[in-house]
Amino acid sequence: MSTSTGDRIEVDYRITGGDPEQIAEAIRVEQTIEFPFDLAPAWIQKEVVGHIAEVSDNTVTIAYHPGVAGGGLPQLLNLLWGNVSLFPGVRVTDLRLPDSILNQFRGPRFGVAGLRDLFEAPTRPLLCTAIKPMGSTPDELAEMAGTLATAGFDIIKDDHGLADQPWALWKERVAEVATRVTEAAAAAGTNAVYMPSMNVTSDRLTEAAFFAKEAGAGALLVLPGICGFDAMRALADNDDLGLPIMAHPSLLGSNVVNPTQGLNHGVLFGTIMRLAGADISIFPNYGGRFSFSPEECADIKNHCLAPLADLSAAWPSPGGGMTLDRIDELLEFYGTDAALLIGGALHRGDLAKNASELVERVHSF
Repeated sequence: MSTSTGDRIEVDYRITGGDPEQIAEAIRVEQTIEFPFDLAPAWIQKEVVGHIAEVSDNTVTIAYHPGVAGGGLPQLLNLLWGNVSLFPGVRVTDLRLPDSILNQFRGPRFGVAGLRDLFEAPTRPLLCTAIKPMGSTPDELAEMAGTLATAGFDIIKDDHGLADQPWALWKERVAEVATRVTEAAAAAGTNAVYMPSMNVTSDRLTEAAFFAKEAGAGALLVLPGICGFDAMRALADNDDLGLPIMAHPSLLGSNVVNPTQGLNHGVLFGTIMRLAGADISIFPNYGGRFSFSPEECADIKNHCLAPLADLSAAWPSPGGGMTLDRIDELLEFYGTDAALLIGGALHRGDLAKNASELVERVHSF
């Protein structure tokens, strides 16, 4: 991901579903006017319809007038992957945005530098975990969270599937866990924060975010594939809220796992997450229980951290079946600008002991 060299939005598409030039002609019209090209006025044909900038083997680059993306993030996403998402054999491989577009976005409120300050972690990676499993009571989850806060984890988040289930109602759970984490961190002298899952209905989202903050939560877990990328951006941009945002990939996997369809991993989990205000972007690490490759994970890392106008870099957060014995390998692969997410593996044996040993190990970097 880089800034466009001109004042155009440039999208690279890999075409495997037919003749690249013919499909590019269809894309440039379908993604803009969705109207017979020959019937459009001349100025619309010239300015509004996308221009085919390059065709190289099975990759085409289409340049769009920035005005086509008027309407903020929703229309930018519509332009990037709207009707073309219905075309078989088309994949967005990269995206370059001009400053006229990038300057419309605040991006991550904290980003890498801001969270390093917040957690007093000038050089080391961040350490995150999740409280689970679903079915646990608020008291059981709070006890677990208190143990992790005492050990010194930076972020103790809800498992993303914790919503408003009858055995742990959302407000009751958030209030109890937030209190326990605050008390445990104060007693142990750590900077641990609790991050509830904003897995609530849309009409409750903003109210729930402020309830969480008032209850003592120090950050928010948002599921943009569920609630919408622009809903996450609105939370991130809310100055009265002012909390770090971690983005979870739920419902987004089908956009990346088919190599001939969808969007490249870095575009979705790096660039788009940053535009939508995510300070931390979770994705499945290679070698875990999901199918991402090392190359795809590196693409995400690079798009999270690459210069992007004035937008802050976001923390790549590999997770999904992480084990304690892979820490050195992961830090060699991702570097220290990573938020390591380790969940279930901590519970094999003594949770307090495993958590303390992992914190000590990571704090040594």
